[in-house]
Amino acid sequence: MKPVVTPKAAVAAIPDGATIMLGGFMCCGQPLALVDALLEQGAKNLTVVCNDAGVPGMGIAKLISAGRVRRLITSHIGLNPEAGEKMNKGEMIVDLVPQGTLAERIRCAGAGLGGVLTPTGCGTNVEQGKQKIILNGREFLLEEPLAADYALVVADICDAVGNAHVGKSRKNFNLVMSMAAKCTVCESRSVVGMGDLCPDRVNIPGVFVHSIVEVKQ
Repeated sequence: MKPVVTPKAAVAAIPDGATIMLGGFMCCGQPLALVDALLEQGAKNLTVVCNDAGVPGMGIAKLISAGRVRRLITSHIGLNPEAGEKMNKGEMIVDLVPQGTLAERIRCAGAGLGGVLTPTGCGTNVEQGKQKIILNGREFLLEEPLAADYALVVADICDAVGNAHVGKSRKNFNLVMSMAAKCTVCESRSVVGMGDLCPDRVNIPGVFVHSIVEVKQ
């Protein structure tokens, strides 16, 4: 059985300087209640891995606005002007990673792989400082696994042992991130008993989930 806790309790142990993964895409499928709890909790100097910088006033954008994010590892920041301003002023480090590469690096961490070979970025500034490998006459960059201390993810339904179902576009990054962190907290719309979630619907196995937050929507 996995503990079902409040958002406040779920993030209470996150320390300053932690690396956190936030699931979702432009706040769709992002654990908004957990982000708000983290904002209230006060952890700072965070490294956040997220698909994007969000939109002003919602989710990860709140952490950025509050100056709590030291480093953002993401695929784009264009819809949050404040993220760009902080990057240009040197107030926040931004590592821009092609979206597919970002997903694969996270997946590699969760699967215990040594990295992924991709042609994306060859011949550009992206390849600087990275190992280049030639296979069958074609150049590839070795992109290393990307892991985190905590993953804050979303589910539509979660059972008592942490098995979870994430539907539709809410799956974005939540599935791979749940595997790639030392501690995964699942913010779920509903929590049911053992046996009440059809095994065929499970796309986050309970073995990856450490605690559950029920947030009815």
